[in-house]
Amino acid sequence: MTTDEKIIKPKLGLLKLAEQLGNVSQACKIMGYSRDSFYRFKELYDQQGEAGLREMSRRKPLPANRVQPEIEAAVVKFATDNPACGQVRVSNELKKQGQFVSPGGVRSIWLRHGLATFKKRLQALEKLLAESEPMVLTEAQVKALEKAQEQRPAEGQIETEHPGYLGSQDTYYVGTIKGIGRIYQQTFIDTYSKVALAKLYDRKNALVAADLLNDRVVPFFEQQELPLLRILTDRGTEYCGSIQHHEFQLYLAIENIDHSKTKVRSPQSNGICERFHRTIQDEFYQVAFRKKALHLPGRATGRSRRMA
Repeated sequence: MTTDEKIIKPKLGLLKLAEQLGNVSQACKIMGYSRDSFYRFKELYDQQGEAGLREMSRRKPLPANRVQPEIEAAVVKFATDNPACGQVRVSNELKKQGQFVSPGGVRSIWLRHGLATFKKRLQALEKLLAESEPMVLTEAQVKALEKAQEQRPAEGQIETEHPGYLGSQDTYYVGTIKGIGRIYQQTFIDTYSKVALAKLYDRKNALVAADLLNDRVVPFFEQQELPLLRILTDRGTEYCGSIQHHEFQLYLAIENIDHSKTKVRSPQSNGICERFHRTIQDEFYQVAFRKKALHLPGRATGRSRRMA
């Protein structure tokens, strides 16, 4: 229910109640309104319908009280130049430039131009970029656009330009083999060509995550004479850590590979690996270990099966 609907509902209820009771005074007493209010509501309703029952501000804008046009233009420009800055920061920065406007004045200008929130200021920046000729962004604009991009929900499609542009890596728990223990699969998929490389390990840590890249992935791209530019992973401990003490991060730094991480609690943002794991589980592991003493993910751990 919108704010206007919340305001209209009791007024409309008063009019309908008076019609049902056939008594204006009793309806006003029940609903808590005066007779003057009832007849004012009725007149507005008869003239404009339900739209007339919306809250009407008695205050009329006084253009003479507004700031000078050049200051208003400076506030609007600052909103797109620095979308993340609040009204106090904007007021202070403009004062440094000799343009005096209060934080409240900044807020009023934002409201008039539809810039009152960070999201709206960011939309204004994106519209400006789309309509104008190519321009060089400031550091503040780049940070604001990157922050907004991180906050947007995953749409199920990865933006990729060419092979090696972005590789997706993930860890998959295969199952438990008696006498060996847990088995994990390190998976790498090139998001453009959909080429997948995988390797099994008996542990899950940064060293094995780096080993997959060093043993399979990087040599493969070197054979194709293609550089691997970026890796996308989740925020697991095998992928994230201090570069001084983390083998995976250190390997990425040595090979000059950028590292992107998925949004917290959003596995769908690395869905290309998630879907591949489901396929390999259904078409390979469940077939290969059907008669093995293996506990597969999602299976009951009943009595062990006989070896083939």
